[in-house]
Amino acid sequence: MRTVGIFEAKQKLSELVRRAVGGERIAITRRGRVEVELVPVKKELDIHEIFAAMEKIRQKSRKPKDVSTKDLIEEGRR
Repeated sequence: MRTVGIFEAKQKLSELVRRAVGGERIAITRRGRVEVELVPVKKELDIHEIFAAMEKIRQKSRKPKDVSTKDLIEEGRR
């Protein structure tokens, strides 16, 4: 986490915002004490991205064709 004083933050606000959007956490201090942190806003997923992510997980979790459900149940009991 990068720490900058409030005076420097006012002078370099555009740069600090750009760096925060890039994922860097920036603490702004006043008289040596951290007062504020700049962090990126969490991106909201749209419904299509959510369903695409769910489908990707579902594809990974499919059982192999040569394994029966009974075999999987037995394996889980061990």
